[in-house]
Amino acid sequence: MGESSAPTPNSLELVGTSPPPQNPSPAFSFPRPALRVTSEFDSDSSIFLHKISCKLFDSLAKLKLSFQNNKNGEISDPQVGLITKYLSLHYDVEEQSAFVKGSFDVGNRLQFKAAQDLKAQQGEVAMIASLADPSYKLELSSPVPSIGLPKATFKFPYGEVSLEEKEEEEVKKALSINGILKGQILKGVCTAQYKDEDLNLRYSYKDEQMSFIPSISLPSNVLSFAFKRRFSPSDKLSYWYNFDSNYWSAVYKHTVGKDLKFKAGYDSEVRLGWASLWVGDEEGRAKTQPMKMKVQFMLQVPQDDIKSSAFMFRVKKRWDL
Repeated sequence: MGESSAPTPNSLELVGTSPPPQNPSPAFSFPRPALRVTSEFDSDSSIFLHKISCKLFDSLAKLKLSFQNNKNGEISDPQVGLITKYLSLHYDVEEQSAFVKGSFDVGNRLQFKAAQDLKAQQGEVAMIASLADPSYKLELSSPVPSIGLPKATFKFPYGEVSLEEKEEEEVKKALSINGILKGQILKGVCTAQYKDEDLNLRYSYKDEQMSFIPSISLPSNVLSFAFKRRFSPSDKLSYWYNFDSNYWSAVYKHTVGKDLKFKAGYDSEVRLGWASLWVGDEEGRAKTQPMKMKVQFMLQVPQDDIKSSAFMFRVKKRWDL
């Protein structure tokens, strides 16, 4: 038998091996959009409200779908929306109507806005110009189709003033001035609002423990005030009184952290006492709550008919798919 020659080091590296597999170049595909589903149930109306949304084209646009259904599963009020930074479209399936809004900027100081109800053939166009100081702005807006002079609004750090044309009689038109002014007086904020020939004066004083807000409307001389007292970081009492009608209301609020709130109150105008419990931040979004869910329980007790007291609840839940 002849001896076989020993393999060279180079040949040992190749024994039992094969060229590494070549991965084919992946085919181009759009990423699957993440879906957000929010469902809300109100026991008072026995209606479910569902909202479905997803972001498209790397968050350049958002697609929304909303509809309602009752306990029998019947679907109603379906609506579809497509929203981008400069253009949005909302379509009501039952009414077969579409509402379009759009805006675009011309430089840093000029912006154009437009809105149109395609079925009603009504809308509005507006131009907003920022002055050298961005806190000063001039806005011109007009309904479509136009029926008169455009409305002019001047906004500044202490409020805004608007001038528009209104019809006082069938053939007579007059210019109307509305506005709101705010200013610091002593340790509070004074607000004067003039609209439709009515002047409302309001003063708001607030510190760490108390708020006092009196207001008066002229020329009707209707006087009212609100009083709020904070006893601790978790306990607060609010009280409102109207001198013209003698109606009053009071609300007591107790919180435990951010996710639990108890409120109880009484309203003399409707002669109704009530109490509610929020599980999840009342003002926050469902996304930020534990388990992405908010629940409210409420008890209403009419003063004149205690036997007709009603217990209601509302649940809002969000899923991220």
